[in-house]
Amino acid sequence: MFLLQVLIVVLLVVAAVVTLLLMARSDRFQGARDRSLAAAAAFAHAPGLVAAMKGPHPTAVLQPLAEAARKQAGVRFIVVMNRDGIRYTHPLPWAIGKRFVGTIGPSLQGRVTIEEVSGGPLGHDVQAVVPVMDKSGAVVGMVSAGLQAGQVSSAVGRQLPVVLGAGAVGLGLATGGTALVSGRLRRQTHGLGPAEMTQMYEHHDAVLHAVREGVVIVGGDGRVLLVNDEARRLLDLTGDIEGRPVAELSVGSHMAELLASSRVTTDEVIPVGDRLLAVNNRLTDQQGGPPGSVATLRDSTELRALAGKAEVARGRLKLLYEASLAIGTTLDVRRTAEELTEVVVPRFTDYAAVDLSEPVLRGEEPQVLMSGEGAELRRVALAGIRTDHHLFQVGELLTFPSASPQAIGFTGSQPVLVPDLATDVGWRALDPERFRAVLDDGFHSLLSVPLKARGVLMGIATFWRAGESEPFEEDDLSLAEELAARAAVCIDNARRFTRDHTMAVALQRSLLPRGLPEQNALDTAYRYLPAQSGVGGDWFDVIPLPGGRVALVVGDVVGHGLHAAATMGRLRTAVLNFSALDMPPDELLSHLDELVIRIDEEGTAAENGPAVVGATCLYTIYDPTTGICTLARAGHPLPALVHLDGTVEHPAVPAGPPLGLGGLPFEATELRLTVGTSLVLYTDGLVENRDRDIVSGLQLLSRALAHPGRSPEETCEAVLAALLPARQNDDIALLVARTRILAPDRIAAWDIPAEFTAVAEARANVSRQLAEWDLEEAGFVTELILSELITNAIRYATEPIKVRLLFDRTLICEVSDASSTSPHLRYAVADDEGGRGLFLVAQLADRWGTRYTAQGKIIWAEQNLAGSIGPDAGSPE
Repeated sequence: MFLLQVLIVVLLVVAAVVTLLLMARSDRFQGARDRSLAAAAAFAHAPGLVAAMKGPHPTAVLQPLAEAARKQAGVRFIVVMNRDGIRYTHPLPWAIGKRFVGTIGPSLQGRVTIEEVSGGPLGHDVQAVVPVMDKSGAVVGMVSAGLQAGQVSSAVGRQLPVVLGAGAVGLGLATGGTALVSGRLRRQTHGLGPAEMTQMYEHHDAVLHAVREGVVIVGGDGRVLLVNDEARRLLDLTGDIEGRPVAELSVGSHMAELLASSRVTTDEVIPVGDRLLAVNNRLTDQQGGPPGSVATLRDSTELRALAGKAEVARGRLKLLYEASLAIGTTLDVRRTAEELTEVVVPRFTDYAAVDLSEPVLRGEEPQVLMSGEGAELRRVALAGIRTDHHLFQVGELLTFPSASPQAIGFTGSQPVLVPDLATDVGWRALDPERFRAVLDDGFHSLLSVPLKARGVLMGIATFWRAGESEPFEEDDLSLAEELAARAAVCIDNARRFTRDHTMAVALQRSLLPRGLPEQNALDTAYRYLPAQSGVGGDWFDVIPLPGGRVALVVGDVVGHGLHAAATMGRLRTAVLNFSALDMPPDELLSHLDELVIRIDEEGTAAENGPAVVGATCLYTIYDPTTGICTLARAGHPLPALVHLDGTVEHPAVPAGPPLGLGGLPFEATELRLTVGTSLVLYTDGLVENRDRDIVSGLQLLSRALAHPGRSPEETCEAVLAALLPARQNDDIALLVARTRILAPDRIAAWDIPAEFTAVAEARANVSRQLAEWDLEEAGFVTELILSELITNAIRYATEPIKVRLLFDRTLICEVSDASSTSPHLRYAVADDEGGRGLFLVAQLADRWGTRYTAQGKIIWAEQNLAGSIGPDAGSPE
């Protein structure tokens, strides 16, 4: 192969050189003729040539001109001659005057003559003879110019080295290419010779037709190049296939389109007859090969069926995973049941319902039923692909007969499968007419699964399939049981939470005031809303105090649950007890702070005992006789004052630390309130939640309160309408009190000198005052009580001594002095001369007690009046 390539290159070079030489010789002669003719014609037509030839000395004139022209034209000679051929000029002076060597006959007739001449004075030349004519056209002489062919250079001569060099390069490339090709062939064949290559081809052909995978090779023109035996079997091909267009094969339109296209596919499943073939198609020209494609075929009919089962299993696992995320997002029994129905429709069933026992909805455990008994359940959730069906609706109480699938599943704690509803009669016993309508709706299959968790059987989940859906099978039981088990755990959690929440709310309600006490100092209204997700420790109270005064309290224990509610009850009881001692607000909060610290220490000391952490409280006392309101708070939000003109104010009450921190005192503030001012107390759950900070909440509260003329009840409604969150996560306590004042004519006061004779005068004043109030019936008792109290003050206390009567819902007698010594009730023995005064007061009065003031103390006694005086005893003006 290498020698053949070298010989071809050498022959091509030789042929090129010979051709160039022949062309060079022809080019020289042609060039010599052209240049001779051009020089002779140019000189023959030169101006003044005819005149010079006819002049007396033509040689003298023309010789220098001819030589100059010859040199410029690059020819060997330019000869001017007469009609007889005698030369007038010549490069060789000795040749002037001699006869021109060449043919002049045609030129004498006016034609140009070009010829090769040998034997002339200058040797072998190519010369041209051009006639010289005068104005009349007569030939007066001739001009000849000549040139040797060897003097003309040829481009071919310059190209000859290039041709020879190209031949050498071609020879080198042929040698190198042959070496490269030979080396590559040796590498590709691994040094195999022709015999071994033939044997290898035979082996490959045997493997190609023996492999259990079809192979189809299609050329770039869409014709089949090769089909192995497996491909023939899979495609049902017979006869001579190679060379035929793919479009003529009976393999189906989809397969034919793929084989004839240039589309690359990987495991594309194509039906061919009753087979499903996995096809891989690759192009053959990706690495510089010939155009076309190679397709491999595998029978995946059984694999497809297995893949279908795997897909179903994967779908069920995904459904279980999504059910675990979607079911139980809240601790609400009904919502959890709804989540189960929403998850399974339509991915597992067309319709789903959840029926629960009534006690479960209340948080209780249902009664255990024996096998064969009917089941009474409440439908709490229903979902379906359509709403125009005849199934029982949510809220209906259903009594399933013992033969129904629901009752069998509920009492037997086992799932029940009814593949064909039309042939089963047990499920229709509840309402035959309704279930005939259900059959008409297309329902054809039923699956009933009990909802049981932690040994508690709570209800039943029922699934239906209708229309074109496949009936339930045994394989569906495991999935339904798994879904029901997960839902049952969530429902049981919600049931337990409902039970605990109900208990906590009941405890909380029992610890809160059942109603508001009767009093004339304030018009009051309240709202208490426990948290939806767990009770807290918020509380409020309205506490009547001696002297017609009223204490208002709102508090909040940190945390939620039973412990917070129980702690709230303890704190409320403590506030009631401290209020009975008639403590000022700041002193009461100090005692309450010590109590919270003690409760917290007890909880910490107990094993696994929860700590209180802290509480907040706002305590205020309003005196209707003076209109003064005294407030103190422990970390609680500021109260709001709504004035008569509708302006809202948050008075600057010193905050004080929350209860339970200890170490810091509390400070009280006094406010003088005009009649009709509304005092609004609340807990932080009203103004602060997850979606709203406390600043925004206070702004909303102020806008809701800024409406004059509202009653306390109307104010409560307006505040809750504006601030109640959609999802309440904390307790809300709201207390609204509008101030009243005791009419001046219901108050009587006297100064008592420290003399025993003043007792009689005081009794006379009291008698007259009671007569003005039409309370003569209470005169004897009242005079006796005041006599004893005034006598004790004169005997044991210091001046000033004052007496005050208040006619409110009760008749209140007050005796004040400057002493801080408190009298004590005791039993006097038989030989004691005194010590029976307070005993008589305690027996005659309904209530009595002592309260301390900055100036001393006040001993008071209250008497309930027959036909108790109504609210008109107080005045809002």
